[in-house]
Amino acid sequence: MMTSQRNSTRQRLIHSALDLFATQGVTETTTRQIAELAEVNEVTLFRQFGNKHGLLLAVIEEAAVFTQLGQTLVRQTNETGSLGDIHEALKAYANACLKALEAVPALVRSVVGESGQYPAENRAALGKGFTQANDYVADYFAMVIEQGQLQTRLPAEKLASLLNGMLLGYAVIEFTSDFHQLWQSREDFLETVVTLFLNGAFSSASQLSFRSVGLVQSASSRSSVIIADLPANLVHIILQRAKKLGVQDYAIAYVLFGAGLSPLEVISLQQVHYISDADQQLLQVSHGIRQVPVNQWILGKRYGSYTRNPLTQWLRSRKDNEPSLFVGDDGQSLIELELWQRWQTWTDGLLTPNGNRPAIAQAQQTWCVELLMRGISLDDLQLLTGCDRATLEPYAQRAKEKTALEQVIRLDQKT
Repeated sequence: MMTSQRNSTRQRLIHSALDLFATQGVTETTTRQIAELAEVNEVTLFRQFGNKHGLLLAVIEEAAVFTQLGQTLVRQTNETGSLGDIHEALKAYANACLKALEAVPALVRSVVGESGQYPAENRAALGKGFTQANDYVADYFAMVIEQGQLQTRLPAEKLASLLNGMLLGYAVIEFTSDFHQLWQSREDFLETVVTLFLNGAFSSASQLSFRSVGLVQSASSRSSVIIADLPANLVHIILQRAKKLGVQDYAIAYVLFGAGLSPLEVISLQQVHYISDADQQLLQVSHGIRQVPVNQWILGKRYGSYTRNPLTQWLRSRKDNEPSLFVGDDGQSLIELELWQRWQTWTDGLLTPNGNRPAIAQAQQTWCVELLMRGISLDDLQLLTGCDRATLEPYAQRAKEKTALEQVIRLDQKT
């Protein structure tokens, strides 16, 4: 009970400090004002935080003021499939950031004008807050770059820093000066920044877009496609890592490698799209247009049966009413960025034979190559994936190469 009371007092002080910092700035706010608003003794504030700057540190770290700005972009990723969509997502994110900063102009002016007075640990806290917000945007850029929607020579972290730096610069100018005439309106600024950012930070090749991750590509690029399926030992390591993180992670990894779906198809699945009995398990994809089997066997290893496997175990553990097959941390439908982040966790520190980190699109490539090696025809694979024959030709070639290598190895072992 005492611990609960202390936590309640601490949160009241943090929320009161945030309210006062936002309306009158850090310097003009006194510890007495904060204590009175929180309805506690001033001595309690000092015991909890030491001084006002210690309380500011807690506001930044626990109230997640800056992190909440970065999370805005996460929800823009579900339907991102073209450069136009990315333009709108970035513009919506930028607008949300400026609106959030506009709601606390005194805090912005205070942080900018008074930061030189802060102790080193508080300046470090400010830096940490900006970095946390930056990480969300960097994750978004990394995902769309990996999918081939954007092409750039700059790391995702640098791109995120560039965009957020421009937004903070705008906020500082707007909240500290009048009649500058640098831009006609906020809409003018947002449109100019996003357009300049996309056209300047990314190459012209980014005008090409992909309808879905992995298989569907522009016709002009098919002839140069390099299929990079993953080796069996690496796939099994990824699946085991996912299993250790929880029943849903294991189920998602199982579907990626056992059904060969793109990330967009995975997050679009509903519970009603899963069909299972003792003889088969299927997924209805693309709004029920086609069915795809979920394999029991993945690269020589069996993952349960049709009625008991990672996916059925996940569904049996569900206690919620969300219709989506997979859910995010908020209990709602899993979004593409959250799926990509899970993949990053599973593959952290792993390298492919080419020395690169495994990309989520390679799960789908691995599935296609494996089915072809197990004897499925190109025509049947065409029906399962919904792709045309020309798109699948490179997968057939890769399967032939791997089959030839396996034959040579068997001959060598016989000798």
